[in-house]
Amino acid sequence: MTVAFDYTRSTGPVIGRFLTGLRDATIVGGRLADGRVAVPPPEFDPVSHQAVTEFVELPDTGTVTSWTWVSEPVAGQPFERPFAWALITVDGAGTPWLHAVDVASPDDIETGMRVRARWSEERTGSVNDLVFEPDTGDRAVAQTPAAGDDVSRIVTPVGLDYHYAASPEESSFFRGLAEGRILGQRCPKCRKVYVPPRGACPTDGVPTAEEVELSQVGTVTTFCIVNVPFLGQKIKPPYVSAYVLLDGADIALQHLILDIPAEEVRMGMRVEAVWKPREEWGTSIENISHFAPADEPDADFDSYKHHL
Repeated sequence: MTVAFDYTRSTGPVIGRFLTGLRDATIVGGRLADGRVAVPPPEFDPVSHQAVTEFVELPDTGTVTSWTWVSEPVAGQPFERPFAWALITVDGAGTPWLHAVDVASPDDIETGMRVRARWSEERTGSVNDLVFEPDTGDRAVAQTPAAGDDVSRIVTPVGLDYHYAASPEESSFFRGLAEGRILGQRCPKCRKVYVPPRGACPTDGVPTAEEVELSQVGTVTTFCIVNVPFLGQKIKPPYVSAYVLLDGADIALQHLILDIPAEEVRMGMRVEAVWKPREEWGTSIENISHFAPADEPDADFDSYKHHL
């Protein structure tokens, strides 16, 4: 399972100046009240709390002050092979900067080692525009500043990958989806049917032992029209996300309503599941592409008013 979104933020005049410098292959620090230069520059001095307004361009060389070895990199890190994270004090700076050092083994890095930035050919104004490597003393190739306006906005992908252990009831639900069926569980006491299924009835607290195959036709109870575009969006707005109460169920299932103009979607509308081509099926609710209008009259409000 993956939970992810792209976080967009404005950089402000200080971080923006720093990131613009990285895009132009220049390390920019900010002078603190005590005369030290901090990299990256903070917006406010951590001791005096004064705004940082003076910027200093620094060389792209420095010294490793401490480090740790990454033997098994994870997604999103600078390398897919082992590397080192290090606190690097850039020449002329008074504070260290945490960054990646490209070395083959932990025997190739030590505290006090001299390093130099290796700049990306295509830079965007990000800390990923460079990595550090051992400074061999060779003269660095001059980098051409990248064209463009100052960096004033950045997009940071935020994501969490995790393995989900399905309960026996949920496992049955997912296997059913792989077979083109929608399965729920019935409470033996109150007889309510839950989909996706739950191991115990939230009303009575007893196990939901009876498996029920549900209809693929249902009723729209409540819905939302999505008008705001966002990065990674797969469907062009406007479109509808709705709660669909499947016939025979006592809890609504959230899904997309398509094949109808968004402004025509309404409470009580009868809809039916539209499945993706079978070769695209997995074991998830995404096997159902969306719900589309069914050729039936709208449901009476009294039939779903207790499921809103």
